[in-house]
Amino acid sequence: MNLDKIDRKLLDLMQRNNRLTTEELGELAGLSATACQRRLKRLRQIGVIEADVSIISPKAIGRPLCMLVSVSLERERSDIIDRFKQTIRRTPEITSGYYVTGESDFVLIVSALDMDDYEAFTRRFFYENADIKNFKTTVVMDRIKASFILPIDLD
Repeated sequence: MNLDKIDRKLLDLMQRNNRLTTEELGELAGLSATACQRRLKRLRQIGVIEADVSIISPKAIGRPLCMLVSVSLERERSDIIDRFKQTIRRTPEITSGYYVTGESDFVLIVSALDMDDYEAFTRRFFYENADIKNFKTTVVMDRIKASFILPIDLD
């Protein structure tokens, strides 16, 4: 995608605080509010801006446990991989999912209320799925950084 310096500036500002008004964004990027709106609309339409979201504190909503789960599939066939990807997308407890290289096929980030909740999740999600060979869970003790901010070259 061909992003100019102003697009990159808007993206950098938006990913840090998407509550800025178009007037504020325009002032910071050297644009009018209308020009800023047009650019943001285009960036959303072409998929550069995928979503405008709020990052919620897991503890504040009663889901303090976070698990990193490595998953290996029984066989590496495209239909099995595609089916598992769809299952990941449909499962609300999985907050992020990655198809990876290395020892595992997937790495998942799973949110849970407590260990009993996570155990019930593993029974339902992993043990009842014949396509899963094994999974390995790492419990997160402390969330040091949670961000979707990407480094954007502003030069």
